Amino acid sequence: VQCVQHHPAMSYEDVAAFMQALRDREGFAARGLEFLILTAARPGEVYGAAWDEVDLDKAVWTIPDGRMKSHKEHRVPLSEAATTLLQGMQQQRISDFVFPGQGPGRPLSNMAFLQLLKRMGHGDLTAHGFRSTFRVWAAERTSFPRELAEKALAHAVGNKVEAAYQRGDLFDKRRELMDAWARYCESTESTNSNVTSIHRTAV
Repeated sequence: VQCVQHHPAMSYEDVAAFMQALRDREGFAARGLEFLILTAARPGEVYGAAWDEVDLDKAVWTIPDGRMKSHKEHRVPLSEAATTLLQGMQQQRISDFVFPGQGPGRPLSNMAFLQLLKRMGHGDLTAHGFRSTFRVWAAERTSFPRELAEKALAHAVGNKVEAAYQRGDLFDKRRELMDAWARYCESTESTNSNVTSIHRTAV
């Protein structure tokens, strides 16, 4: 029996205000967490992101199979916001890693995002939980098919028979979804409440 882990996550109504606060912060951890939210990627995928995985001209980040939980290569369509963020990172590049850590040639510590969330007053959240935030937003606020959101999260879709019919990665359609998510993250639809809603979703 597979154990399902639930990660505390921010309500999607609060994500735009949080993103604004995040953009006001300097540092590689802040940029890394911003990129994680925009791409709905797992923390480990962002920590290990290397420049040779990124094609800014085509606006795509290709995560090799060895770094994926599914052990399958995953192409991430980069929204304009995500691409602009990476262009800024490229201008201050000091490492083969997109988000370098303190040690020479090392990526960010795998505790960097948790520590940042604590400093921002969100110690009850996890970086992984933003995948839940994205998933609930896609379900409740968009008409994109469920399968598309699952593909964006690099989840296996349906049973083996369904998977056989969906061998493509729906890349172009996923780009539309990620563009919509980036626009939402920059919108003014977030709440200004001091109380952050928490939901727990298996992602």
